Amino acid sequence: MVGRIIWSKQATEIFHCILVYYAKKTGSKIYSSRLNQQIRKSVLRLKSHPFIGKQTEYESIRDLSEGNLKIIYQIRKNEIVILMIWDNRQNPADLQIESLI
Repeated sequence: MVGRIIWSKQATEIFHCILVYYAKKTGSKIYSSRLNQQIRKSVLRLKSHPFIGKQTEYESIRDLSEGNLKIIYQIRKNEIVILMIWDNRQNPADLQIESLI
């Protein structure tokens, strides 16, 4: 079990932008609210099951898919750092994991 979960500034900003985008797109905050709850529930699950995500080419970095989004996180001693929330519909070549480390 991991002691705590930390959100990087970049992950926080991008996730906020995703939620704002869907609120504007749908004209309602309902979908964004549900998406927020779904992602936060998945992140909390990482506290008990940190290795549930798929390992990337980097040993300590994993990703957990949740619908169209991917939670990219790093396992450190006694903590998990959420590095990025990535929309899987984006070009995968644009995802530069090494820039997150």
